[in-house]
Amino acid sequence: MSDRIGAGIVGANPDRGWAAHAHVPAIEAVPELALTAVATTRAESARAAQARFGADHAFTDAASLARHPDVDLVVVAVKVPAHVELVTAALDAGKNVYCEWPLTRTSAEAAALSEAAESAGVHTAVGLQARFAPAVVRARDLIAGGGIGDVLSATLHSARSKGAAVDVPAWTAYTYDADNGAGLVDVLGGHALDLVQHLLGPVRDLTARTALRLPSHRVAETGEPVTVTAPDQLLAIADLDGGAVVSIHLHDGEAALPRTRLEISGTTGNLALVSAPESDPWAAQLQIGRLDLYEARPGDASWKPVALEADGMSALPARASNVARLYRQLAADLRDGTRTVPDFHEAHAVHTLIERIPHRRL
Repeated sequence: MSDRIGAGIVGANPDRGWAAHAHVPAIEAVPELALTAVATTRAESARAAQARFGADHAFTDAASLARHPDVDLVVVAVKVPAHVELVTAALDAGKNVYCEWPLTRTSAEAAALSEAAESAGVHTAVGLQARFAPAVVRARDLIAGGGIGDVLSATLHSARSKGAAVDVPAWTAYTYDADNGAGLVDVLGGHALDLVQHLLGPVRDLTARTALRLPSHRVAETGEPVTVTAPDQLLAIADLDGGAVVSIHLHDGEAALPRTRLEISGTTGNLALVSAPESDPWAAQLQIGRLDLYEARPGDASWKPVALEADGMSALPARASNVARLYRQLAADLRDGTRTVPDFHEAHAVHTLIERIPHRRL
């Protein structure tokens, strides 16, 4: 491996999408990384992405990108149903892989990729970037250090940006089909469960129910109807190994801010992580937008802000900042031989929890 880690993005649409808004600026912000290759399904868009993002190589075949010697890390940023095929191609090429969340549609698929990655002996990462938000890092340190005593309970409320809107962007239409594994339960549910476990410890038992309250939408660009089968409401109760209980409500029925609030109650104090004001509506989700941290002690009349350590990633667009923090840690892992970022094994564990929630036909 050269001094800089060569990253190749599969799904680098030059005009829109998560790769353009999050992965490209995140990679640019990490000095140890270099964007060496991009791939899309069409030659025209691949060349356009190469020109726009300054990549060295352009491909229409993900396997060819993965085999190129200038690519050390394959980034998979496409629709969820294609993840297994593309990740497998990267593993077959012996390359490290960063795959967007959800890793797969099912727990069985995630288990297979985790086993394949272990056999390949490579580093893997999955896009559970909420862990790297400065407020989450600080809260975890406070909890681990006994800053609020023993954790008794927690309550998490989080909403996505759609609200009750009828018209939805074309690129999101596939997420409303539950079988694609990219709905609210899979995406926001996965980020929420991972965040809870990262802060408070493993979930021992999970009871949940879902509801679908908005059963139809329209594609904004075309007016084409979209039949919704993926739930837009999730309510869950989790019992943690440490004895704490957690209530979770995730939904699509709210557009006002703040959209996320996680309150953690301990024997000697409380913490609250609250989403900050955000001008980008698509960024106002718990894993994307900035979180502020507050604390309260017995007898306090109000919450008090907790100072957070500033880093160079805070100046990035909201969609890129936590992703860049994950990349920074992944680069350190690749350099030092450590394994500290959420990987395919941990992704499989979250997928296993999600499959205990009744939400699709698979």
